[in-house]
Amino acid sequence: MTAGAITEDAGYARYTFRVRLSSTARRALDAEWDRCRWIWNECVAKSKGVYLRNKATGGKETCGPAQLDKVLSEARKTMPWLREGSSVPQQQVIRDFGKSRAKAQKDIKDRLPQHRRAGMPRWKKKREAWPTLNYTRRGFRLKDGRLHLAGGIALRVVWSRALPAVPSSVRVYQDPTGAWHASFVVSAPVEPLAPTGRVIGIDWGVKETATTTSDTHDLPHAQHGKTAAQRLARYQRMMARRKPKRGQAASKGYRAAKTQTAKLHKKVARQRQDTARKWAKSVVRDHDELAMEDFRPKFLAKTTMARKAADAAIGAAKAALLEMARKHGRIVHLVHPAHTTMDCAQCGARAKHALPLSERTYACTACGAVSPRDKNSAHVMLVRAGFNPASVEGVRPDQAPPGLAA
Repeated sequence: MTAGAITEDAGYARYTFRVRLSSTARRALDAEWDRCRWIWNECVAKSKGVYLRNKATGGKETCGPAQLDKVLSEARKTMPWLREGSSVPQQQVIRDFGKSRAKAQKDIKDRLPQHRRAGMPRWKKKREAWPTLNYTRRGFRLKDGRLHLAGGIALRVVWSRALPAVPSSVRVYQDPTGAWHASFVVSAPVEPLAPTGRVIGIDWGVKETATTTSDTHDLPHAQHGKTAAQRLARYQRMMARRKPKRGQAASKGYRAAKTQTAKLHKKVARQRQDTARKWAKSVVRDHDELAMEDFRPKFLAKTTMARKAADAAIGAAKAALLEMARKHGRIVHLVHPAHTTMDCAQCGARAKHALPLSERTYACTACGAVSPRDKNSAHVMLVRAGFNPASVEGVRPDQAPPGLAA
């Protein structure tokens, strides 16, 4: 994530900044992370033990935050090493573990398919898990431009922009490139834009990341990943040649190649995010309401289009559009994607068979309308949201065409 980047979080926003560490602060953060990682692994061991006992005896023993808090309290009493660290990030580890475990259990109870379930929390290995420390409001303060964490740790933040409000929490973490960041959660301010009287329909795709009812607002496939593929393959070959044997420590050359790979991945992610945010800002600036396909691109990872779909970064573009609309007070209508490629935006008739992906022109057998497939789908978004796709001026029809009710 770039310095000063903003991401949406249910009425709040995250402001992320780079952090410069002194050698003293780095040692203190590493020690704090060792304690938090130990607590996480103790929670995993406790959870596995409870599961095995319940399976053997048929009991209903629980392993929630209340029980784990007692384990932490006892551990801090008996282990001076654990008491040397602040209790704030240690308690947050338990909260995060509880949320992760509850989500996995809910997915199992709801009988979700294996590929859609959240996995049960796993061990955090010393050489594989990246440090992440969470502090609530009582665990940090901002003074003289520095971030002071509980336990006497002072960090120098690179303030690329001002925080709009007092943060309620902060996450200090290290990314795979080795850089440290501080991510603050603040209340999200709304900056309303002037009304335009226009609406827009948006359909997601792979050939073009976003096809809209406005030709000037289409988002072409930028192919950032394809551009970087040759360099990425070179770094991955370097990693493969220098990969250590099981149980051996990684060599300096392997670590250098791994860092280069991570930096290239981060660069591509930043390019995708930058492209998505610039496009989202133009769409939100020129339209009052957005009818957007509520598309979940995750299933594309198991198709022959996996690489191209990943490079299209539909998820990043969708997230940027939602965040930008919230920030500027625009209204977003999320449209269910079912049959959007089969319905006619003009008369509402539905095709008897799904169009193959190779068929890029939609021809309605009922009214004879012919249009590009994705453009027709973008207009269907408007109809399902209750707008008139002919004028595209925000006029709601008296009655939506049959078969296309919102």
